[in-house]
Amino acid sequence: MRKAVASVAALLLGVAILLAGQGLQIVLLPVRATLEQFSAFGVGYIGASYFLGFTFGCWKGAELLRRVGHVRAFAAMTAIASAVPLLHGLWVNLWTWGIMRFATGFCFAVLYVVIESWLNERSTDENRGTVFSVYIVINMTMIAVGQQLLLLGDPLDLNLFAVASMVVSLAAVPVLMSRGEEPRQVEESHFNLRLLYQNSPSGMLGSFTSGVTNGGFWALAPVFAVAATQDVNMAAWFMTAGVLGGAVGQWPLGWWSDHVDRRIVLITSCAVASGVGLALWQLAPHIGPLGILGLGFGWGALAFPVYSVSVAQANDRAVPGTFVMISSGLLLMYGVGAVIGPLLSAGVMTLLGDGALFLFAAFGHLVLAVYVTARMRAEKEVEEVEHTEFSEALTSALTTSPVYSKKVDHE
Repeated sequence: MRKAVASVAALLLGVAILLAGQGLQIVLLPVRATLEQFSAFGVGYIGASYFLGFTFGCWKGAELLRRVGHVRAFAAMTAIASAVPLLHGLWVNLWTWGIMRFATGFCFAVLYVVIESWLNERSTDENRGTVFSVYIVINMTMIAVGQQLLLLGDPLDLNLFAVASMVVSLAAVPVLMSRGEEPRQVEESHFNLRLLYQNSPSGMLGSFTSGVTNGGFWALAPVFAVAATQDVNMAAWFMTAGVLGGAVGQWPLGWWSDHVDRRIVLITSCAVASGVGLALWQLAPHIGPLGILGLGFGWGALAFPVYSVSVAQANDRAVPGTFVMISSGLLLMYGVGAVIGPLLSAGVMTLLGDGALFLFAAFGHLVLAVYVTARMRAEKEVEEVEHTEFSEALTSALTTSPVYSKKVDHE
């Protein structure tokens, strides 16, 4: 694993810097929107706009990589993403913020396609879960660092938007200065939903569900935290608790998924995350800030690894030359879910209160756990039927070559 991580060290350093700037934006924009008296639907619209751009970027990102390569795409998207935060601070308006977040979402989608396809090419089936856990730990940790930058200034000033811009700009430096080998030319760049599903239904649906639940969290958890505690600074602390929980949870769940059927890890993490989500929904008004932070940490530790395990599950079954298509397809599914998530979450919160954000998340995780369990049981039943037919065929077959041909497991 050390060798695999070392081969992408410059990329991971760039990712770390990039996501510190992203982390600041994630918490700064909802807080500023709340201070500007934007409604829950308004904040949800801003979050959904980001993921709409993200979805479009996933759709076009692979084609962009095919045309200009990984390094040039990384540099171009970083440059654009660094300019947008300044526009947020200079032009505070609900509808224009939605347009700007669309642009940011597009840039970050392409950046994630670059990053994840690069990591996939440098890893193997034996270490992919662990390598992705390292990546997600860096991802979550640096987002948490970026969120804490909110405490350094006044959200109503331009300064924090300028800091976010500068940090994102610096992310391109280690990637552009690296002498490491760039991934090979993309061979398959178009999105194929049918192939993505056939490759791994559980991986595809896991990515979608993770987008739905995480999209609601990124867009509206700061609103939940401020409403639960009446403290603006709690938005940064609660988001940091969830993100750090996600970073910590990656290690054991990533390691476990490398040693068992990854779908077992998906089922377990989703089931327990549902319980923690229900606890946040019911107990937040009664347990105080420390209790809320503790549950937020636990939710992040279980919910955020769902995406990385789903990606590893799908890429285990990807053939060489399709890693970019698979990575962009999974990100596209995540993005579609994340467009839906903030809007549905905002509606549930309007009807049932701010804590219902985690009721919605709990329901989404429970549905995924039930689906993956049903897939595993159906597959087991099919294998038992095929085993019986296989035994009967052996008694009369003149040659064993047809019956010994192994079916490819696309689950």
